[in-house]
Amino acid sequence: MVKEKGKAVVGSIGSLGDYLKEQRLAARLSLRQLADQVGVSNPYLSQIERGLRKPSAEVLQQLAKALRVSAEQLYVRAGIVHPDPGKAGSVELAILADARLTERQKNSLLDVYASFLALNDQTAAPAAAPTDPPE
Repeated sequence: MVKEKGKAVVGSIGSLGDYLKEQRLAARLSLRQLADQVGVSNPYLSQIERGLRKPSAEVLQQLAKALRVSAEQLYVRAGIVHPDPGKAGSVELAILADARLTERQKNSLLDVYASFLALNDQTAAPAAAPTDPPE
C-alpha cells in the first residue's frame, strides 16, 4: 500500500488502532481514562487509535493489561509477531518479555531477527536463471 504524507499509517497499524478502540469502547473507558491507566498522553493514545503512531512493545503491554486482552494479540496486530505457527513467534515474544532489555535493545534485536529470517527466506527460494552471460 502507498503511504501518503500526512495520511494514516496503513496496514496492520490501522487494524491495531481499530481493535484498540473497539476494546476501549467495550470496556466503557474514555480515551482519557485509558490513557491515564496506560501512562501515556491522551493525544498519543488518540494517534495510536487512528493509526498515526506505532506504539512500543511497552505501551502495548500496558494497553493489554488495562484492556484485559492478550499482549501477544496486540503484538500480532501491531505486526511485531507473526500469527502463523510455522513462522517465528516464540523468539520475538521472548525478546519482548525480557525486562532486562531496554525498548531500543528489543527493537534492535527484533529488526536483526526479522532481517535474518528474510535473508533465509530469500536463500531458500528456488534459484533464478543465471544473470551473467556465459564466458
